[in-house]
Amino acid sequence: MLEGIRVIEYATYMAAPGAGSILSDWGAEVIKIEPPGGDPIRKFFRTLGTDIQDNPVFDFDNRGKKSVALDTRTEEGQAVLRQLAESADVFLTNVRPGGLERSGLGYDSLKSVNPKLVYCSLTGYGLDGPDADKPGFDVASFWARSGVARATIPKGGEPFPCRTAFGDHTTSIAAAAGICAALVEAGKTGKGRLVEASLLRTALFTIGSDFAIQLFFGRLGSTKARHEQTVPIMNFFRTSDEHWLCIVARQGESDWAPICRVIGRDDLIDDERFNSAKARRKHSRECVDILDEGFAKLTREEAAKRLDEHSIAWSPVQTLAEAAEDVQVKAAGGIVEVESSAGDGSTYSAPASPVRFPGADDGPKGPAPRFGEHTRQVLSALGRGENEIAQLLESGVISTGAN
Repeated sequence: MLEGIRVIEYATYMAAPGAGSILSDWGAEVIKIEPPGGDPIRKFFRTLGTDIQDNPVFDFDNRGKKSVALDTRTEEGQAVLRQLAESADVFLTNVRPGGLERSGLGYDSLKSVNPKLVYCSLTGYGLDGPDADKPGFDVASFWARSGVARATIPKGGEPFPCRTAFGDHTTSIAAAAGICAALVEAGKTGKGRLVEASLLRTALFTIGSDFAIQLFFGRLGSTKARHEQTVPIMNFFRTSDEHWLCIVARQGESDWAPICRVIGRDDLIDDERFNSAKARRKHSRECVDILDEGFAKLTREEAAKRLDEHSIAWSPVQTLAEAAEDVQVKAAGGIVEVESSAGDGSTYSAPASPVRFPGADDGPKGPAPRFGEHTRQVLSALGRGENEIAQLLESGVISTGAN
């Protein structure tokens, strides 16, 4: 879908590179600009002393890209990056705004040399306000500052961190969508625009239903334990073989009687303690105890069969290991095969990008690049001669790198 689109990715870590990875899967040429020493995420597994060529965390966010090792602390390095931006459709960065302006790499500077450029700035807190130039990481900007962490903690519990890059990759999706919208506009008008994505704003949209309640009513109910649920049948229950099930109750009273039949307790259907939503809420703890007892007599297979027979919306509560073997995950295209960086023709399984385009080539376009692997190739395409490239190599402005 994005074949012919050139993206200059001036970014490290995960959120912005994740957006670049999505664009690469969808066909864009993504040129990753790496600082001396490379993107820090290249070192994610180094402390483990592994000899494996592939780094699944780095590779996930950088597959199919080209790597240019460039020291943008130097005037020569900044000039090379500006030249790359002149021929690009998209400039994607998570460098803090102040540093970009000082280097002559801010939006206004690059727009002056390339009016059609879509310039995406991905930050922790946005481009305005007192914290615009603060460093942002998802556990702080997305998880903690937004209120998501506090809203997620069960009442009386202590804060805990989000999983690795959870907020980063949610923001990657948002940034990729914003870039594509701006590319549509640029295709119509010939003019690019600034696209602003932030971990904070994405988090507020992600928890938007709760945030809407907070903004409208000025308060929000806490996350409650299983026995304290407002709708006790919309809950989690454990089977006899130690598997958890997630039960999703529809609006109204349609699911109470079927759930009673699933656990073999038809006698509860007209029980005044539970035969209305109000009554079940009043007797929530007792209701959950009875359902716990019923599901504890069934294996997961037995419960699954009965839930399906009674058209109850449910799902197993799986580990990632179980998800990796789930036939529906595979059928939905959630796992793709990626070419190994080892260069031996082997592949390995990795998460797919978030949207599928049936009939299109929407998967990985190659392995993650070695550090500086494409420096010489990309500079040659800019018209830089061999002598000039040699001088830049000798001065340390560029590098052909090593993994």
